[in-house]
Amino acid sequence: MLSSFFKLKELGTTIKTEILAGITTFLTMVYIVIVNPIILHSAGVPFDTVFIATIIATVVGTLWMALMANYPIAIAPGMGLNAYFAFSVVGNHPNIDYRIAFGAVFVAGILFVILSLTPFREKLIESIPANLKHGITAGIGLFIAFIGLRLTKIIVAHPDNLVTLGNMHSPTVLLALGGLAITLILMGLNVNGALFFGMIITGAIAYYTGHLTFKEGFVSTPNLPSELFIFGDPITAFSDVFQYGLYAVVFSFLLVTIFDTTGTMVGVAEQAGLMKGNKMPRARQALLADSIATTVGAAFGTSPTSAYIESSSGVAAGGRSGLTSVVVAMLFVAAAFFSPLVGAISGLAAITAPTLIIVGSLMLGSLSKINWNELDEAFPAFLIILTMPLTSSIATGIALGFISYPILKIVKGKYREVPFLVYLFAVLFFYQLAFLPH
Repeated sequence: MLSSFFKLKELGTTIKTEILAGITTFLTMVYIVIVNPIILHSAGVPFDTVFIATIIATVVGTLWMALMANYPIAIAPGMGLNAYFAFSVVGNHPNIDYRIAFGAVFVAGILFVILSLTPFREKLIESIPANLKHGITAGIGLFIAFIGLRLTKIIVAHPDNLVTLGNMHSPTVLLALGGLAITLILMGLNVNGALFFGMIITGAIAYYTGHLTFKEGFVSTPNLPSELFIFGDPITAFSDVFQYGLYAVVFSFLLVTIFDTTGTMVGVAEQAGLMKGNKMPRARQALLADSIATTVGAAFGTSPTSAYIESSSGVAAGGRSGLTSVVVAMLFVAAAFFSPLVGAISGLAAITAPTLIIVGSLMLGSLSKINWNELDEAFPAFLIILTMPLTSSIATGIALGFISYPILKIVKGKYREVPFLVYLFAVLFFYQLAFLPH
């Protein structure tokens, strides 16, 4: 029954492969249930409130993606968007507390749902030029590898050069490099589930060397939400946007989330071989996942959701269907009861970072598909690839690609080749980068 519902045979996968892929994706992204509450707590939101809201939003969005769209893509509160919420929206406006800000996220989510119900976002995916799509995939790959290197402190901050090589004698760096070597050996031997087993072996080494401890035990009872709408009610949310002039905040949430998720979905779907020409099958159902999750998450107390680039680790492990996403969602439900265990594992980046680095290298295969002989096609793709890791933002990379693409086409006299939506979003992105906080 599972096989037919998720079309496993048609997609060339098996239940075992999908389960291993789901576990792999979960282990690479589960850090969000700890990191998201820490970031939003700095804006005054109670830790327990964000913890359970993060899980609810993730489960709702990921299950929708699994059951309605049949994609191996997980949805969860987005990194970067939570920092923008905490430090730019709440932190820079003394008269706006977190409840009012969640109301603005809710309004953005409702607008997001409406846009996702129309053909607009599907047309957007189809209108993104092929070379920009390949650039997005490669840029995400470079970004995700950079995250892995940074989290393990293999790469560290430098006052003059921005980044430099970390301490190669550090125990955690050695553990991460050992985990990377183990995983690469397993992949070289064509071991099924190599990414997953690499994390398991690295975790075992960390435990026996004293780097992974479970001082707070394994199990805890989750604190369920005490109110349905943390910001009061939907009418209050809309009225607060007008009362406090939060139009720019709603617009920023909307624009960044649209392109963060669209870019990630295109990149992961292309990596999995699920794109049909220039189209993404069941795009509307897939795009509804993050808009619904954003709306639900805001109601319970978390910042906007996004498709997770860590989903590419599950795809690299063989995930091709929504069954991968079902496994991810179920593991997040379990995480609500195992927060001490989840916190211990996600707190040691050396366990999961090697997977991110390897997945990044696999996604860079898209570089070969870019037409490097045409400046007007190559440079916008290059700009996306370069700026995603350097700005730590998928949306910013896409924005710069969208702005430069029509400019170069106009200069080359090829302005008719540029779809109208690319012109439209080039203007919107320019406005956002020039005049709005980001």
